[in-house]
Amino acid sequence: MSIHSAGIILYRRNSTEQLELWIAHMGGPFWARKDQHAWSIPKGEFSDDEDALTAARREFTEEIGTPPPSTEYVLLGTFRQPSGKLITAFTAEANDFQPEEIVSNTFPMEWPKGSGAIKEFPEIDDAQWFEESVARTKLVKGQLPIVDALVRHIGGAG
Repeated sequence: MSIHSAGIILYRRNSTEQLELWIAHMGGPFWARKDQHAWSIPKGEFSDDEDALTAARREFTEEIGTPPPSTEYVLLGTFRQPSGKLITAFTAEANDFQPEEIVSNTFPMEWPKGSGAIKEFPEIDDAQWFEESVARTKLVKGQLPIVDALVRHIGGAG
């Protein structure tokens, strides 16, 4: 049985009409010094009896610390990741979305590994807008098909 996550990828056009995407840097010691392919759409797991968009909104709020914009969301599809996880992704245009700070929920992890010490780490330690071409170098590779679907949905890149 596959793990199923739901997430939201917001988009906007900047002052030069370039497409920008809102993505988040994964937290914890494994990702701490990584930038390239260390970012993700805000997402999280949900159960089969939960509505995917409801889950995506909840997970966005938990990871960013701010609810996603109240607007109409479009389903981009469900995307299988290299790990086998399925991500159901939604999108919306959000020109004015800019939280003052990112406050993510946390997860426990033994750190340093083998020490027996359990520490709490944020699921997300940063999130921001990036032009599409830059976002493609930052997102984990398995999520690039989500960007492709978004570009098709809005009718082409900036």
